[in-house]
Amino acid sequence: MNIFVKTDIGLMRTENQDNVWGEMLSANACAAVLCDGMGGESRGGLASAITVDAVSKRIKEGFHDKMNSNSIRNLLITAVIAANSLVRDTPESYYNEVMGTTCVAAVVAGRTAYIVNVGDSRAYQLFTDKDDECIRQITKDHSHVRELVERGQITASQAKTHPERNKITRAIGAEDSVTPDYFELDLNKDDMLLLCSDGLSAYGDDLDILDICFDSKPAECCEKLVDYANSKGGHDNVSVAFITL
Repeated sequence: MNIFVKTDIGLMRTENQDNVWGEMLSANACAAVLCDGMGGESRGGLASAITVDAVSKRIKEGFHDKMNSNSIRNLLITAVIAANSLVRDTPESYYNEVMGTTCVAAVVAGRTAYIVNVGDSRAYQLFTDKDDECIRQITKDHSHVRELVERGQITASQAKTHPERNKITRAIGAEDSVTPDYFELDLNKDDMLLLCSDGLSAYGDDLDILDICFDSKPAECCEKLVDYANSKGGHDNVSVAFITL
């Protein structure tokens, strides 16, 4: 098992409001937290930094190898809820209409991935099925365009260029309480798990991401995904966390 992380400001922004953390927790477990902040005057970056720090700290202090699935689930969900309270209680939040962040976090223990998300930062599973290389989005975006797609009002292709594609419907810090989505999945040997901000997913193509992950050495994958996002215009900050079994 290996974990790699990278964040980049992109080509069009003057500030990087993304934050990402990843670390081995033991010989058979690792974790990652990735956040994409929102809010002017550096407040988005502050919200994402607070959240990454709070969630990662809780994971490092609370995880041990003998935890069962329910305990890991509770650890992740309570970490996100605690981070929401910290962002809401930050003095800077009182002086700005928007101070919040997305969050996607994962613990991989043995052959199981435990994932939570709020907002539109994503988790993908990359795997082989017989001789086919596959990519599957695990998380579901909390976004306006996803709701439009599910109602059949626009297509997935139209969502990519929709004028409200950056409008999210759930964020840490946006309300007094937050409910993260939770996912649990079994992994096979040689599977990969990718967490990313929308600086990659909104401007890149899933099949291109799949090719990069399968064609690159694990230690080079994050760098190549960032380079790919920037080759698409670098319109946003981009962050990735990449886990290999």
